[in-house]
Amino acid sequence: MSHLSFFWLEANNLHYIRAIQSNLCHSIKKAAHYNKLTLPSIPDTLLALNILCEDPETTVHDVATLLLDDPVLTANIIRTANSAIFNRRNIICHDILTAVSRLGIIRIRDIITAQIIYSLKNTSIENIECNLLLKNSAFHSRQFAATMALICQKMHLYSRKPFKLEPDKALLTGLLADIGLFGLINEYSQFIKQGNYLDFNIAKYIFQDNCALTSKIVLKQWGFDEDYIAVATNTISPHHDSEINYLTIARMAHHLLLFKTNDAAINEHEIELDLTGAEVMYELTNMPEIEFEKQLQQITHSSGI
Repeated sequence: MSHLSFFWLEANNLHYIRAIQSNLCHSIKKAAHYNKLTLPSIPDTLLALNILCEDPETTVHDVATLLLDDPVLTANIIRTANSAIFNRRNIICHDILTAVSRLGIIRIRDIITAQIIYSLKNTSIENIECNLLLKNSAFHSRQFAATMALICQKMHLYSRKPFKLEPDKALLTGLLADIGLFGLINEYSQFIKQGNYLDFNIAKYIFQDNCALTSKIVLKQWGFDEDYIAVATNTISPHHDSEINYLTIARMAHHLLLFKTNDAAINEHEIELDLTGAEVMYELTNMPEIEFEKQLQQITHSSGI
């Protein structure tokens, strides 16, 4: 599985060697080592929410009060809480306090982060090539995340015992899998502003090689759990149990998207499946392309993100 959900690059050893030898790569690894990777400016509401999430004394009322200062964010959270993927009991809520109570403080943080990151990816920046890369990331992240959610929904249908994983969390882990891309693009922008030059095609290999590391740093700093980090880094936690986890769902989603796009990389990609997983993959690989895209669109539109 590629560490970047927004694109898959063909192997090119010459490009990798040139990328690894570049000053930018050394700069990124140094910044990562000393926790000095910079991100684009994040809204004050999210920063305050992260602080609240770290405080064990935080209540639902505290979070609801914070969100009320941002009417747009409040409306988005209420809409998300009422969406099909987050509203399993089909009970409509009309106020932010009920929405926060339903979703939970941590899930609210995850949803707001995903919404803001998606918005940032679609914001124009100075560098045209970086701008296109971010927009490409936004598209493929949504596709990847929706595929994870769809697989998770199907696993609930096919599983012969209670299935613990949640489609809404599967969606969020997929959306945030390449969050470290911002830090990499910031380092590249600073590198260019300092009078250096590096071909952007080479820089993309640096992004690919370092995205997992930078995503892990950001997710850890912001308090996301091991499920998010496992998907972002394509690495199973040493504490995981033998049952299926969100990384398994991510690998299934990646494999399925390779299959749907006839990507030759599928020949080198293997996943381990139990009987339930095999049944789900059989249904989805045989699903007509139009129906598959329709179901992905339903998930993204209904999620409110």
